[in-house]
Amino acid sequence: MKRNKAIATVLLCLVLTACSTGGNNPGKPSTGDQPSASNSPSASETSGNGDNARRQKFTINAIDFRNPAAIPPATGRGLDMINEKFNIDYKPQFVVINDYMQKLSANVASGEVPDIMTMEGPIANFYKWAKQGAFLPLNDYIDKYPTLKLVPDYVWKSMTLDGQIYAIPRYFPSSYLGSPIIRKDWLDKLGLKAPTNYEELKEVAIAFTKNDPDGNNKNDTYGMAISEYVNPAYELGGYWEFRSWYHQDEEGNYIPNFISDARKEHVAWLADLEKEGALTPNSAVVNATQATNDFFSGKAGIWISSPRGMDEAAFNELLNINPDAKIEPIEPFVAPDGEQGFMAYKAYYGMTMLSAELADDPDKLHRVLEFLDFGRTFYPLDERNKSNPDYDWMYGNEGTGYTVEDGTAKAESAEKGLAPINFYIDGLMWAPSDDANEYSRTYKSPAAKELAQKLEEMHKNTKHFINPIYQIFSETYISKGSELDMFLYEEQTKMIFGQRPISDWDKMVQEWRDKGGTQMIEEVNEAMKANGVKGEYK
Repeated sequence: MKRNKAIATVLLCLVLTACSTGGNNPGKPSTGDQPSASNSPSASETSGNGDNARRQKFTINAIDFRNPAAIPPATGRGLDMINEKFNIDYKPQFVVINDYMQKLSANVASGEVPDIMTMEGPIANFYKWAKQGAFLPLNDYIDKYPTLKLVPDYVWKSMTLDGQIYAIPRYFPSSYLGSPIIRKDWLDKLGLKAPTNYEELKEVAIAFTKNDPDGNNKNDTYGMAISEYVNPAYELGGYWEFRSWYHQDEEGNYIPNFISDARKEHVAWLADLEKEGALTPNSAVVNATQATNDFFSGKAGIWISSPRGMDEAAFNELLNINPDAKIEPIEPFVAPDGEQGFMAYKAYYGMTMLSAELADDPDKLHRVLEFLDFGRTFYPLDERNKSNPDYDWMYGNEGTGYTVEDGTAKAESAEKGLAPINFYIDGLMWAPSDDANEYSRTYKSPAAKELAQKLEEMHKNTKHFINPIYQIFSETYISKGSELDMFLYEEQTKMIFGQRPISDWDKMVQEWRDKGGTQMIEEVNEAMKANGVKGEYK
């Protein structure tokens, strides 16, 4: 505890501000080569005590954030299974997500730093605590554990400060999210082709609004569903994606697309659609759920989707209204610079840090990493049953912790605590590739399955832009990024709805720069150069 007590003295002042969660809002072996518990390095390979380390029992403390329904009981069958398998006394603490950072901050400030802790992303306190020595640098351990070796370099850079990696990312797909989709049957009804550029997309959206695509002789449809904060804005490529740092200013500095000429043209394009009535009515006060309902109730003809997490009931609702409804993805557009592809997302949601004190006990450190590595193991869809003993153990054994229905595993409630997965800090399988998840195979609805397959195939054959902003540290981006984004959201929304002229664009950009944008651009470009980071398609 000596190191943690020293850290606590320095970090005590952080407690009052620790609730801030601003900042960033996941070799490729085949699926047949995924690790099992027996593939992890043995204690004798990573410590000096050999078999003695395996016989020694370690107490491992952990803290994690959860939604209320995902919090397991204090004790349970799954926890007992973990302790028996890994010969540990595992003491996890799960905190409701809204209270989590305050609790973690209090622990760190008091010197009671858990062995394992988590955050949603690299927020300000992550960097502050890393600088103060609260977290263990992980660089030397990544090549020793199978699931850590699967993480792409650009994702590790998100967890890096001054060359040291301080966190392990939790898996989340880097592709798929926010993929535009369109009513193919409406296109066919109006004799239109799938749009391949923004001018064609505008023509289609207006036709969906004015030409009765559902054929009911009523003026009850419109083109593109959007919700508050201009979400989605239908950026069909990294060139247009507002979150990317794709473009450069006249001085050669990379800038956020949010202030680029490409974004200005896009805002003007959206303003034209608003004037034509082709966007969701009163979209500034419409949430994403309402916009989704507009698409699946047959009001809107263009929306977004992902093969992950589809709502099959929504597809059934649409087919009940129109049994002939057909939905297809919209391919990314060719940008003015000749590139074509979507933007990749961060490829993670959540991150796991280890206490720096573990460096003093390599045997315990190995046990912690072995435990975490096992939880991150990927199982192909066909092995998510009792045929794979590791999967069967992780999910509490078929018939107790989960059941298999129509070939798909269905887990019991985490609140029952029947399975080890209920108590794991990181139980999200790290897939060797996004398409290895085979989300489309998990759906019963033929319409959902078909669209998911098409989305998976499109993304498998599409390049994705790796956003440099996710790979570097900027103090201003971390502390002011959300505030600066909100300013642009609000001002650009005014432009779309005619409340501020688009001719004010340069004035708006200067206001943004004066609020901290210029400082952020300088820091980001300095960090990109220092770390050899650049935006690129992969």
